[in-house]
Amino acid sequence: MKNVIKRFILRPIRKTLRRIYYFPIDTIDSLLGLRDELTPPREKIFVGAGDFKKIGQEFFQYFIELGELKSNERVLDVGCGIGRMAVPLTNYLDKRGAYEGFDIVADGINWCRKKITPKYPNFHFQLADVLNKSYNPKGKYKASEYKFPYQDESFDFLFLTSVFTHMLPQEVENYFSEIARLLKRNGRCLITFFLLNIESVKLMDAKSSTLYFKYGIEGCRTTNMSKPESAVAYEEKSIRSLYEKYKLTIVEPVRYGSWCGRKNFLSYQDIIIAVKK
Repeated sequence: MKNVIKRFILRPIRKTLRRIYYFPIDTIDSLLGLRDELTPPREKIFVGAGDFKKIGQEFFQYFIELGELKSNERVLDVGCGIGRMAVPLTNYLDKRGAYEGFDIVADGINWCRKKITPKYPNFHFQLADVLNKSYNPKGKYKASEYKFPYQDESFDFLFLTSVFTHMLPQEVENYFSEIARLLKRNGRCLITFFLLNIESVKLMDAKSSTLYFKYGIEGCRTTNMSKPESAVAYEEKSIRSLYEKYKLTIVEPVRYGSWCGRKNFLSYQDIIIAVKK
């Protein structure tokens, strides 16, 4: 009964309240020309905190500087949302390059298809009907079994931003398998994590962290036992083992994030770059 209430009553109410809350701000932005046509209204942004354009631009720089992304390459965005990472790439990828993105939320995919693809025909977006308790409770496929809808070795660069931070071990391993399948030889991937190591655990214990991964479950740790996908952390050594298993060579050093309260960091989450040899 509780799940029925959440699905058919609470979620629609939250969506309506979000629309009401952001309507005045979105209206003012439109009237004053403060929001360009490739920036979605606030009420449509369903994941990710912070400034839409600023965060997109931040990761765009990481793609180029750390991932060595070239303008003529084929790119895959796993969990593309409503185009936060796609938008800055529209001014970078040329006609020889291409962008593919997929996500489980129809609203985000529909917005990207309507706003981005008509202006940039080498940018494509697909809906993945993958089960997720929060965003797609009627999904057809389990994330632990889902096969990405692309041919083998079809991408030069692939990235996942804040995706594995909401997935459980069997799901993560399946996605690693798909990443290895889809990358060309010498292709690169950029993935963000919450990594547990001596430093991050010590900072959590000292209550310096913004997140406390208190509960152990299925080979990972979570902040919320009743809803583990809310935020998921992994032992760094177990993640390194997955890279090794799927023949993805980590480009050292790992760029550790600020999430746990460390003083020296690059971004909020931990970032790993790897190459398929």
